[in-house]
Order: sequence, then structure tokens, then C-alpha cells
Amino acid sequence: MIFLTNETTQNIDTKILNDIVQKLDIDRDVELLIVSNQKIHKLNREFRGVDKPTDVLSFPLNDIANAPLGSIVISIDKAKEVADKLRHSLDEEIALLFIHGLLHLLGYDHEVDNGEMRAKEEELIKELNLPKSLIVRTT
Repeated sequence: MIFLTNETTQNIDTKILNDIVQKLDIDRDVELLIVSNQKIHKLNREFRGVDKPTDVLSFPLNDIANAPLGSIVISIDKAKEVADKLRHSLDEEIALLFIHGLLHLLGYDHEVDNGEMRAKEEELIKELNLPKSLIVRTT
């Protein structure tokens, strides 16, 4: 189950997000926070030492029994900006960011793996008929 905390006025369609969780056969809860650039900037600085906003952050809770899988934080401002630039819907962009964050919660790491995260993203994107993934856009 996805626990959504939406700190914005934007309506978030969680149907595709729930489809993603189901396709990955995740049996733990996932927390999703939709926030402003200002909020994600603060989190990025505090937890990663990067003093700028980003599009998505993941905070796994793997070592805590009975806890959710973790938290995914998405910047609505960044998501809107990219969706407009690439001419796809905001819901599609949020789904792409959610996939990316969720795979990080599951232990994937595109910065050190041999393409496994990219392959898994591409598999989900094709199944759900979504536009290009975050990793593909940045490589």
C-alpha cells in the first residue's frame, strides 16, 4: 500500500503508482511524499550534502522490522518542469520518478551497478507504456 502525503495543491493519481508496486510484487508499505522544490532542496542538503533541489529522493528502511519499505520524496516543481519540457503528462513523470525511487528502496543503485537498475526501469516502463526513464534521459 502507498501512503501518500501531498504537501502541494496538485491532485496525484495513485492508480499507476499502485500498479507499479503490484508489478514489483512488493509486500511492504511505501511512503510517498509530494513536496515543493524548497522542501526537497532542504532534504537534499541535509541528507546528501547537495545544496540544490532534485527531482526524487529515496530513504530505505530495510533494517527496521515491520516498518514500511521506505520513503520516496518527489518534487512536484521538478516533475512539472520535466513533464512540460518533454511533453508528457505530470502523472507519467511522477510514475517515472516513483519507479526510480522505488527501485532504490529495493536496493538497486544505477551509480554502481552494471545496468541492472536501468534494465528493470525499462522493463516496467514498457509494461506500463510510459515515456523514457530517468536513467535513459540522463545517459
